[in-house]
Amino acid sequence: MSKIRRALGLMSGTSLDGIDVALVETDGAALVRRIAARSVAYPEDFRARLRQALVDARAVTRRDERLGILGTVEAELTERHGEVALRLMGDLALQPSALDVIGFHGQTVLHRPETGLTLQLGDGARLSAMTGVDVIFDMRAADVAAGGQGAPLVPAYHRALASRLPQSPVALVNVGGVANITFVSRDGSLVAFDTGPGNALIDDLVKAATGAPFDADGAIAARGTPDARVVHEFMMHPYFAKPVPKSLDRNSFPPELIHGLSFEDAVATLTAFTAEAIVRAREHLPEEPALWIITGGGRRNKKLMSAIAARVENAVVPAEAVGLDGDGMEAEAWAYLAVRSLDGLPLTFPGTTGVGRPTTGGVLAKAGQA
Repeated sequence: MSKIRRALGLMSGTSLDGIDVALVETDGAALVRRIAARSVAYPEDFRARLRQALVDARAVTRRDERLGILGTVEAELTERHGEVALRLMGDLALQPSALDVIGFHGQTVLHRPETGLTLQLGDGARLSAMTGVDVIFDMRAADVAAGGQGAPLVPAYHRALASRLPQSPVALVNVGGVANITFVSRDGSLVAFDTGPGNALIDDLVKAATGAPFDADGAIAARGTPDARVVHEFMMHPYFAKPVPKSLDRNSFPPELIHGLSFEDAVATLTAFTAEAIVRAREHLPEEPALWIITGGGRRNKKLMSAIAARVENAVVPAEAVGLDGDGMEAEAWAYLAVRSLDGLPLTFPGTTGVGRPTTGGVLAKAGQA
């Protein structure tokens, strides 16, 4: 029997909105006890620096390069994650010795698996020194080096959660900056891939036009009319013809296609595109899911949720409807994956990233060795 460990997960997603932190107890297999989770928003000035980091990262050709603002952003991002971890530990009266490991995602600023390059900013050694806890970080790199897509990594955790549900098979769709799906078969086998855009295109447009970070409740999209021609043009992107598994960079889709539309119609069109890409994912699944569970910030977008529900056969529900935490799930997953990494268990599989064989990953930064 695997050892039960107490692990903290830290996640900064592609939507640039902030840090999710979660504490779990797990054996890295089917046993998961969720203890606490919270989200901390980034201040707008740091979001602006992250957006510049995304631009500067386009010129990166090696994973150790820190061009432009990347080095300073990595240091600040690590400090912010450390502060969030320490705050939760303080609130729960946890000493560093009470934790076995922290799983640290970092911030993805470049993801080009076709060239063997993925870059998540985040200094694991610095985080370990701040918190006094061992840190597992850089969990995507080993998969990419072995020929996989390096994403998504959450399916192993999705399978653990799905094993408790009465419905089967199920699809868990995380709508963050990029949207990804995990299909958990009746026998527990996995199919997973990025479906297409999540909130990133919508958030960027809303931010540029109004200063708001996102389309709250899908209210702007509800006032607009989707342009079916533009949605069709988006769906002609070669990504959708690729076989699975497959993964995306946040900036894979050209926003120029919405130029000429009114603001409300553009938001409605991007929302319809995100929904269409998620629904189109059914073409790659072995059978229709008995239940669609939506996680991430997109589950709060009523227009997006209704658009998905109108196009699939069975129920579409937010994570909370089945007792899960739609905000904390990815941070929980990173804690879970850190435990699997410590035990040398696979993080990725041929059906989730296209890697040739089940592959573990992650780099261990030991406390006190910085």
